[in-house]
Amino acid sequence: MDLSWSAKDLEFRDEVRSFLEDKLTPDLRQAGRLMTSVYADHEASMAWQAILHERGWAAPAWPVEHGGCDWTLTQHYIFSRESTLAGAPSLSPMGIRMVAHAIIAYGTPAQKEFFLPRILTGEVFFCQGYSEPEAGSDLAALTMAATDDGDELICTGSKIWTTHATEANWIFALVRTSRSAKKQQGITFVLIDMTTPGIEIRPLVMTSGEEVQNQIFFDAVRVPKSNVIGAIDDGWTVAKYLLEFERGGGATAPALQAMAGAIATEATEQPGPSGGKLIDDPAFAAKLADTRIRAEVLEILEYRFLTTVAEGRNPGAASSMLKILSTELSQAITELAMEAAGPRARAYQPHATRPGGPVSDFEAPADGYVSGQPWQAVAALRYFNDRAGSIYAGSNEIQRNILAKATLGL
Repeated sequence: MDLSWSAKDLEFRDEVRSFLEDKLTPDLRQAGRLMTSVYADHEASMAWQAILHERGWAAPAWPVEHGGCDWTLTQHYIFSRESTLAGAPSLSPMGIRMVAHAIIAYGTPAQKEFFLPRILTGEVFFCQGYSEPEAGSDLAALTMAATDDGDELICTGSKIWTTHATEANWIFALVRTSRSAKKQQGITFVLIDMTTPGIEIRPLVMTSGEEVQNQIFFDAVRVPKSNVIGAIDDGWTVAKYLLEFERGGGATAPALQAMAGAIATEATEQPGPSGGKLIDDPAFAAKLADTRIRAEVLEILEYRFLTTVAEGRNPGAASSMLKILSTELSQAITELAMEAAGPRARAYQPHATRPGGPVSDFEAPADGYVSGQPWQAVAALRYFNDRAGSIYAGSNEIQRNILAKATLGL
């Protein structure tokens, strides 16, 4: 595997860098730098999406005929990498990176014509309705019912851990339309207008104090059958396809490398446990070195993943491997950030950050005072939010089961 970029790749990299330098305003860079989770400040995220859409780069992975870019896989990786290193705020993945691919692959011409352009502009903003109180990692155990009523489905039940439900005007959901011996059968993939009568949203306060996740209750919500993606009772096929876009394949390593590098820089200023600077403490230095080595290894594995896809081969369980490695490494890095931040990280200061949702029951100081530096406040909130990394998109225990079955035949 050749790890060097071609002349064409380097030319594209420089084009991307020039665009980012020109279009990333100080406010957008701040929103990216002060993110407390994988989700950026909503307004900043939507503003950045509008800028990218104007350039034609909001959804580069889409087919060109629907607004995507005719890039090589290497160029996709370079764009993701450079955007991360430049501090661009992330875009919400539920629309552009997730349900759009299901609509493109399984949607009707009318569904594509309506939803895809509006996802690009942000007029349609999706949230994801998968998990339920009794169906998380075992998603096929879902029970939210959708009964047939002529041209409509009547949906009753609830979804939980729904990110940005209060901002979204549409939700893509898995519902139970019939029951059979195999629980993966009888599931339907449907798009629901969030303004439909019978929908109630209750925010969930996370350990960070942020209200990014929600529980949604559906009470006899009527959904046109024209909003079903794929076939009724065959939504599991659509869901499995969509999950391929949720796990692995992106440029995760650069962000983790940048985080580890920033910790190393701050550790040269922070006091150590026995005098001197924190970076000189052997135990801390060893943990930092370990995370930086793991980040380098992750990048190599991402390159290998990229090469596999570029050659037209199915990466298979590699996406599960990358999901495990990236989320567990991110958790290790946020633990180090907390250690580097020291006592200042114990102060709850969300006003010094740019969280991905409202903060519950917190009143910022009138003068905006921050104890320490903003990065120390970010370190604390990222630590709490990152605990969910090994659970979302399929828990890491489930991913290990997939690897055991797919690669070891267990």
